[in-house]
Order: sequence, then structure tokens, then C-alpha cells
Amino acid sequence: MTATSPDTSAAAVQILPSFVDGSWWTPQNPEKITDVLDASTGELVSRVSTDGLNTKAAVDYARSAGQRSLSELTFHQRALTLKKLALHLGEHKELLYELSDRTGATRKDHLVDVDGGIGTLFALSSIGRKELPNSNVIIDGNIEQLSRDGSFIGEHIYTRLPGAAVQINAFNFPVWGMLEKFAPSFIAGVPTIVKPATQTAYVTEACVRLMVDSGLLPEGSIQLISGSARDLLDHLDYRDHVAFTGSAQTASILRSHHNVQHEGVRFTAETDSLNAAILGPDATPGTPEFEAFIKAVVAEMTSKAGQKCTAIRRAIVPSQHVDAVVDALRARVESRAVLGDPRDADTTVGALASKDQQAEVTKAVQQLVDAGGEVCFGGPSSFEELKTGTGSADAEAGAFYPVTTLKFTNARTPEVHQVEAFGPVASVLGYSDIDDAVELAALGGGSLVATVATHDPQIAAEFVRGIGSHHGRVHLLDRDDAKTSTGHGSPLPHLVHGGPGRAGGGEELGGMRGVKHYMQRTAIQGTPDLLTGITGVWHQGAKANTATPESIAAGSAVHPFRKPLAELEIGDQLASGLRKVHLEDILEFAESTGDKFYAHTNEEAATANPFFPRRVAHGYLLVAWAAGLFVEAAPGPVLANTGLENLSFMTPVTYDDSIRVTLTAKEITPRETDDYGQVRWDTVLHNQHDELVATYDVLTRVAKEMPDWAE
Repeated sequence: MTATSPDTSAAAVQILPSFVDGSWWTPQNPEKITDVLDASTGELVSRVSTDGLNTKAAVDYARSAGQRSLSELTFHQRALTLKKLALHLGEHKELLYELSDRTGATRKDHLVDVDGGIGTLFALSSIGRKELPNSNVIIDGNIEQLSRDGSFIGEHIYTRLPGAAVQINAFNFPVWGMLEKFAPSFIAGVPTIVKPATQTAYVTEACVRLMVDSGLLPEGSIQLISGSARDLLDHLDYRDHVAFTGSAQTASILRSHHNVQHEGVRFTAETDSLNAAILGPDATPGTPEFEAFIKAVVAEMTSKAGQKCTAIRRAIVPSQHVDAVVDALRARVESRAVLGDPRDADTTVGALASKDQQAEVTKAVQQLVDAGGEVCFGGPSSFEELKTGTGSADAEAGAFYPVTTLKFTNARTPEVHQVEAFGPVASVLGYSDIDDAVELAALGGGSLVATVATHDPQIAAEFVRGIGSHHGRVHLLDRDDAKTSTGHGSPLPHLVHGGPGRAGGGEELGGMRGVKHYMQRTAIQGTPDLLTGITGVWHQGAKANTATPESIAAGSAVHPFRKPLAELEIGDQLASGLRKVHLEDILEFAESTGDKFYAHTNEEAATANPFFPRRVAHGYLLVAWAAGLFVEAAPGPVLANTGLENLSFMTPVTYDDSIRVTLTAKEITPRETDDYGQVRWDTVLHNQHDELVATYDVLTRVAKEMPDWAE
């Protein structure tokens, strides 16, 4: 059998479809078509056009069907859907790998993009279920008392935006770039319209198709525009959110749109960034920090062929070590960087995404050279020397660019802090002292991330104080974390990704911070009952269903601990009787625990203390006694006590005083995947004079139904 090459003629390659208004769509007889080529071979991979696409219908569909279907799910249900989606994509990621090969990305690059995107879904799913209530409202901060009697209170809440999350992504991360925006907006309950970059849209299309075909996503929760977004922003207003990743120039154009300027469209951007890696003055050649620094710089120059918004563009090092750094970079590149087609097993550095990108990098490097940069290795003149393990990396057919390092005699040359060569290119700059290094880093005009390689805590503190306000993230690297660090250029779901100034002024990810970007914070004011109804969290002063030891004994009330989750309601409450404190109790507790602090054991010293009337009971003794006052001893639906939060002591309790406890079901959070949930109990201790002694929250796991083994 004779193998035949696939037909890559324009007639054979179909136009990439969009997914809008609930179905896949391709234009009929389009006038404008963009051909997308394999980054390594120049073969036709995809054709892109959105001529005739009804963007208004897409926005309307998101606001109607998308909003409606997502509103039917809680935060936890949406977060659990993300986990299922991540598992589904993980089962099909080889397809995404194979498509990503054509973008010039290596298999190692796929771990950053494809696996990184899937990992973000897992992480946001876990964070959402741990940190959010199983509802649709997030409380922000504490209650504000607005009246003396507590009948009028205020607080802040977050609710989801009522429009669409328009997400415009760059070419370098066709999977992660989409999923890191989609995940938080989905948890928030806001439907997404994805607009990927044309050069790599075919990878994003395949990922969206897998997501849609999974059957896991609610109707309208995701749409895809495969090509130009055309007049999309014309149909947005204050209900909608635009998250953009790309060039500062394009961000500026989008920011100037009438609806962004005048109709309240929320706009965030993550753009160009001349990120720095700073070698601390203590990280001299031969130290572990020097070695870690060299590894970090080369890793960022070669990962995704340097096409990362977080890549290191400026290596800022002590002036006396410039040549040593250049030599070490050269040695590591020569031993590890093999440029070529990512489908070749020996390739470690792939092609740029397109010939246009190759031209842009070539132009930028020439600007740096013209400004006084000296090419130490790589550069335009080495095109003819491009090699792979199996043959030549054809710089004519493919979009290859050699790994390149420059150095500058004048570290303050404006171009090195202004011109970004978005490829495997970095410049080495010398500094005289820490203040000088801080100033050089700040000349970047705002960056996403900086690495500081130092083993000295004082040097680290000085650098962070100096560069922190110029960066969205500072990565500290030394011998102790070199092996465990996730790296300079890897944004993490748990931490914010963004930066000031040139970097766009935006902020993504950051755990629940990213979710709240797609929500509105609102101050609400009213009675405790009304705010309890809105938030699903009991507020002091709201109505309660109170049980007492007497009513429970008489059979007219049920102890809250006897109610499974299916029966327990917000406001179910137990009000205990009083328990008297004796001096012997205090002394026995001191003796048994070893806590013999003078306030509990020395009458004269305790009386002299302005905070105490005389010897007082231990706070932890009171908390233990409170548990004895509210716990139901018999086996039942309460499975475990998992924590105690927000403990505050107000009024000291001395011997001959008494305490009582009021325990109220404050928040009920069923778990979607288990037969139990969490109950947060508002716990208040008073003394015999009804003075407030202590407040805290008790956390318990409670079965959804009464266990068979319970009495």
C-alpha cells in the first residue's frame, strides 16, 4: 500500500465553523477568507471566515438561553460540571496535542497549554466547591449595624452579571487561554462567547467541540466565533464583560470603543509585558541561585518558542556578571535547544505560530540591534544554521526563529524596555546596586511577572518593596524552592494573573477573585429576616425556631442535632440553660491542661490586671462547656465537628458567674457528591447578666438523611 499525503488544497480544507445560537455555523459564499498554515511546514491547515455571522443573535442567545440555563445551577453544581468537563477533555487530549503540533508547539508545550487548561478546570472546580456556598449569592464582608436595636442592617453581596462574558484570546494558548477565562465565568453563572486568535483557532474549535459534544454544558453557556468578531462589541452594554488577551495596540482600540467608553461594558486586558528576571547580588556564579536563574531564563526563552506573555525578556544581573550570565545561557541553549518541527522526536523548540509572527520577531530584534544591542548568540544571521535532530528547520517554509540573546552596554537604552520580540529572545542588562536594578525593572512600564533569584530574605524584601507595585506577580527563586517552583512563566489558578501599566491593568484567575470579576457587588440594607432570605445565611435578630432543654424534654421541640440535612432549616436554634462557674473548675482546668496563666491562678495578679475583675475562667474552658450545653449525645445525623471559626471573647467570666449558649443553624451547604453536607452554626455565649461573653461559628458535617445506625 502506498501512503498518500492529505489533500491540503484550498478546495479540500473546509472553513472552520463557529458555534453560535445553539448550533454549528459556517458562512455561505464568503468574500473574505484567511488561510492558516502549518507553522513548521507551511501547508494549509485551516480556512477562517465569519462573513455573515449574526453577532447580535449570539449576544441575545447568551443573555436569554445561557443566563436561564446557568441560573438553574448553584455554584457547586457549576463547579462540579467543570470537574466532569476536565475529565472528558483529559480523555481526548491527544487530539488536541496533534492539532497543536501544527501551531509549532512541542509536546512539552502541550503540557503548558492543553494540560494547563484542563488543570485550571480541575483547580477552579475544587476551589469553587471549597470556598463558595452551594447557592447563587456570595456574601462579601461582615454585617454593618445601621440601627441601635438591630432591626436595620446592611452588608455586601455578589450576584452574577446578567449579560455575556466575551473572551478574546491570543494565538499562543488556544486551549489554556480559553479555559482560564471560561472556568471562572462559568462558576459565576455567566455564559461565554469565545473569540480565539485566527492563527490557532482550529485548536480552540476542536476543544469547544469536545466540550459541546460532552453534553455536560447547559444550553447557551458557551459560544464560539471562529474568526473576526466583526461588530460584536456594538451589541454589548453594562451587563456584559469583555476579557482580552493580546497586544497593547489592539487593547487600546477595544478600550476606545463607544460601548466600552459610554455604555459601561466591563473591560479587562492582559497585554504586552517586558518581564524581567533579576539575579540578586548574592547569587554569584557557582551558587545554586545562579544555576536556577540560568535554567529559568532559558526555560522561558524556549517554552512555546518564547511566545508567552509571561516570558522573560530582560535578564537584569549585576554588571560584573553579565558575561558569565551570557556564557551560561549560551552553554545551556547549545546543549538543550534543538529547533525544528515539533513532530520530530528530537525537537525541543518549535516554530513560531505563523510567518507573520516570524516577520514581527525579526523586525523587533533588528530594532534592538539598531538601538545598540549586541547579539551574543542566535539572531537573524543564524537562519541558515537552523538544525533539528533529523534535518533542517526550514526558515523559509516554516516560521522558525533561533534562540537569541542580546546584551546592552547602556542598560537604560529605551528600546530594550519598550520593544518586545515575541519569540525566543531575551536581553541581558547589567545593574550596579539594588536600587539600580529596581529602576531598570520599572522601566518596563508595568509587567505581568518578575523573578528574583536570591537566597537572602533581606534582599528579597528590598526587591519586592521596590518592584511589587510594577508587577502583578513576583516569583522568588532560590536553592530551597528551585525544584518545587512552578516556574516564572506559569500563571496558577490560585493566584492572580495580570499586571499594571503596559501589562494591561487587568487581573484574571486568583481563585475566587477571578469568579467575582463576572459578578456585581451590591450593598443591601434591610431587616435581618429579609437579608437572611436573600443570602440564605441566618443573621442575628432574624426569626428563629427555638428549642430549649425543657421543650425538648416535653416533646414539643426537636434538638437541632437530631435533624438530618433534609429536615434542618436555617434558623433552627437551641437555647441552653445556665451553667455556673466555680473556682475549683478554673483551677482544675489549669492543672489538667497546664495553662496556668496568672489570670486564672493568681488572685492578686489577676485583680491588678485592668482587663479582669479577679481570677477568670479560661476562654477554652468556656468553649468546652458551651459544647456540653448544646451537644446531643445520642448517635444521630451530626457526623463530626470539623472546625471552629471567628472566635472572639468579649466579657471575662469569673467564678460564681454563669454562662449559657445559643446555637443557631446559620448556613447549610449540601455537598453535591456526598450523602452529607456542612452546617455552620452561629454560637453565642452570654453570662447571667445577658452580657455577651463570646461568639464563634461551629462547623459540623451532617447527614442528608438519618443514618440507619442512629438512634
